[in-house]
Amino acid sequence: MSTPRQDALQIAARRTPRTFARPLGMDGLPLPVREYFGSHTFDIPEMRERLQARVVDRFIASRQEKISLDRDLADAIAGAALQWALEHGATHFCHWFQPMTGFTAEKHDGFILYGRGRAMAEFTGAQLIQSEPDASSFPSGGIRSTFEARGYTVWDPSSPMFIAQRETGATLCIPSCFFSYTGEALDKKIPLLRSMRAVEREALALCNTIGDPARHAHVTAGPEQEYFLVDKAWVALRPDLKIGGRTVLGQRAAKGQSLEDHYFGSIPDRVQAFMNEIEVELYRLGVPAKTRHNEVAPSQFELAVVYDEANVAADHNQLVMETMRRVADRHDLVCLLHEKPFAGVNGSGKHLNWSMSVSGLGNMLEPGAQPHENLRFLAFLSAILVGVHRHAGVLRAAIASHGNDFRLGANEAPPAIISVFLGDQLSAVVRELVEGQGNRAGLKQANQGLGVPHLPPILRDNTDRNRTSPFAFTGNKFEFRAVGSHSSISLPLACLNTVVADGLQQVRQWIEEAGPCTDDTIMAAIVRGFRESAAICFEGNNYSEEWVEEAARRGLPNLRKTPEALDQFGLPSARELFERHNVLSAPELESRHHVKLEQYLTTFAIEVDLLRDMVDQQVLPAAIEERTVLAADLAALRGALGTVDPAEEAPLRTFSALLATLRLARQDLDRELNAANELDSAPRAHRYAGPVQQRIDEVRAACDALEAVIADHRWPLPRYREILFHA
Repeated sequence: MSTPRQDALQIAARRTPRTFARPLGMDGLPLPVREYFGSHTFDIPEMRERLQARVVDRFIASRQEKISLDRDLADAIAGAALQWALEHGATHFCHWFQPMTGFTAEKHDGFILYGRGRAMAEFTGAQLIQSEPDASSFPSGGIRSTFEARGYTVWDPSSPMFIAQRETGATLCIPSCFFSYTGEALDKKIPLLRSMRAVEREALALCNTIGDPARHAHVTAGPEQEYFLVDKAWVALRPDLKIGGRTVLGQRAAKGQSLEDHYFGSIPDRVQAFMNEIEVELYRLGVPAKTRHNEVAPSQFELAVVYDEANVAADHNQLVMETMRRVADRHDLVCLLHEKPFAGVNGSGKHLNWSMSVSGLGNMLEPGAQPHENLRFLAFLSAILVGVHRHAGVLRAAIASHGNDFRLGANEAPPAIISVFLGDQLSAVVRELVEGQGNRAGLKQANQGLGVPHLPPILRDNTDRNRTSPFAFTGNKFEFRAVGSHSSISLPLACLNTVVADGLQQVRQWIEEAGPCTDDTIMAAIVRGFRESAAICFEGNNYSEEWVEEAARRGLPNLRKTPEALDQFGLPSARELFERHNVLSAPELESRHHVKLEQYLTTFAIEVDLLRDMVDQQVLPAAIEERTVLAADLAALRGALGTVDPAEEAPLRTFSALLATLRLARQDLDRELNAANELDSAPRAHRYAGPVQQRIDEVRAACDALEAVIADHRWPLPRYREILFHA
């Protein structure tokens, strides 16, 4: 008889790439992307097709000037959106929002209006602007009690409405904010919008101070989403993957990523079919998916999108993750967004590219050919370094999660120490200014010769990349590389915006305090910022132990685990930072600290329960069966020969010792876990991250050792070699 694992192997081996219907033109040929991009999005071009020009112009002006919409304008937009949605087959609408769960939420209301025995469709400006979902079951971190159920959603006009098209129907989704009856932010969008306002306000103030007046500023972001794809058949047999999104035990495959042959390799046919379909869906939603490729680990891939305004980029990334999961299911795949699904191979992150632009002035992080003479660029660079240096702990807390703890610093991702990489040439500019060496040569792009005459000449970038740095300058933007793959980018963006706003404010104050604004006073403030933040700048290998020691000498925090990272949100300096820039009130910040801590505890507890269940129900029975077979074989040999050579007894003794090690480790885990569960939330989290995690590691090591010696047909769980190499 075959085992479930053998059946899964046959199923996975027989999979073929899925075909799907591409958008076709009247001639039956595939439409160019430009013909259907944003077709499921109620954006400005769609509004111009359906509304009077003056109405659309008023709407655009209200967004640019950050002015609330009046009811007449909302009614006009709602009427046009209704007709557009009905044409797409939508029967319901919902306020689509981001509670502090990290996922999105929606409550569907029908367009139907029933009266005088007839059903009609209605959608008003009031319905567009506001809704009232129950707030009691969403995490609030103490802001709301269970008996205080009322919460509100309000339309965010800066992010376009869209149609969520499913096989079972279509819904008009309205990107929205979520807040309590008493006005506190209960979601991830409101702090992000406030932080954008803060950094834009401070950017304009600094520009005005240094003589570059402007009216509008924008924060832009572009996340790179890493993920794993594995066959459904394997996940069905692995409770840890199915429920927790990662393997809590499993012996490493003989070949993982050691040959480095998967990275940028030929995309497997099934995966390319998945990528093709997800891109079509994202293009319809106006999400500019740009880059796709194999990542380092087997069965690991990446999707990157083009930059957009930070708030829209956050909404787009939520759509990317939701769409990936849904489309993967159609291809008999499971999309794993956990930061560390498999031990021994790279985990997944979300490299968050970030920059800002000012109307009429362009990208503030564009150094130009002579950066040492570009006062505006240097002022913004100095401000960013000051903000990141002063509030590195806040940035570490923003990306803290149970899953990210397994990834950070694991020779595949930046360490938990927040530092900044500038590159050789820009670092030289900063160093020369600090040392008072005056103007030097600007950034130069050198021709790169390859010794092959027929190859065209290429320009080498001004600086190399540092893939080990958590916050790296990459030419005209910064890349926050420590964000976890499953996380919403809203909180990391909100925290990054806030610390940058603080740096911008500080540099501006230094300039103003120096008296009349001149090039000399501007440069003095810039140099002061560079000197203050020198400790945060590091150009070397962030993976090395030498950097850990050097960072300690520089006074940089090394917050290895989530509980100690989240403690940063409780510091007076963090409360003062967020309150001063009107991003989070003290209760709102405390609530996020509490929610993230509870999410850590809950996730940890789920994984422990999964591990214990798998040990008791799968590993131990398989091990006992294996020992029984070994014992029977030894008994038969002894009966046949009378005496047995000690070498024949060794396998049974060795296996029995491994089994005893697992039983003892399992008991030690229960003992440590019970002791931890007697503590309150904060000390329990620290106990989980320390002694309990050590016991988990011991249980896993014992399980993996047994997996290596149990007969293949008796091992019930899909092995790494199967999961990672059958996508």
